[in-house]
Amino acid sequence: MAGMLDSLSWILLLLGGFLGITGAVGLFRFPDFYTRLHAASVTDTLCAGFIVLGLMLQAPDAMMVIKLLLILLILAYTSPTAAHALAKAAMHSGLQPLLSDTPDAPVAAAALQGTGQAEPQSEASFDEPGAGPDQEQRSSAGEGQGRKPGEEFGEGESTLTP
Repeated sequence: MAGMLDSLSWILLLLGGFLGITGAVGLFRFPDFYTRLHAASVTDTLCAGFIVLGLMLQAPDAMMVIKLLLILLILAYTSPTAAHALAKAAMHSGLQPLLSDTPDAPVAAAALQGTGQAEPQSEASFDEPGAGPDQEQRSSAGEGQGRKPGEEFGEGESTLTP
């Protein structure tokens, strides 16, 4: 019986480690913020879950199992909540997902730099505010025009929008 618990524990620990590594690879391989966030959050939650479950099978007493169960519950609630908050903040700030069927797809694909998917259509750096795939979308919405980073807001203006 002990050999079977040890084997199952090692399977869960190795599976959790594998998911952690694939999540890290996803951070480097995926093209935009949202797909990277998805790769990181899903694999982070599952990785931690499998590792904690594997450790629960190795726990010497019930108190250790209860502590690990509490850690698992906290991780199961906080990891997806944090990922949702990051995605919602990105959407609220105007960051658009990279979609292949949009007119800006060639420009957005140029942000991948060096993948050979598309050639940049301008000399604009994607690190500069207001430059990048969503520049036309921001310009049409009236955001980001005429203000440089660090400039103060004018009279009647604020950082909060209704």
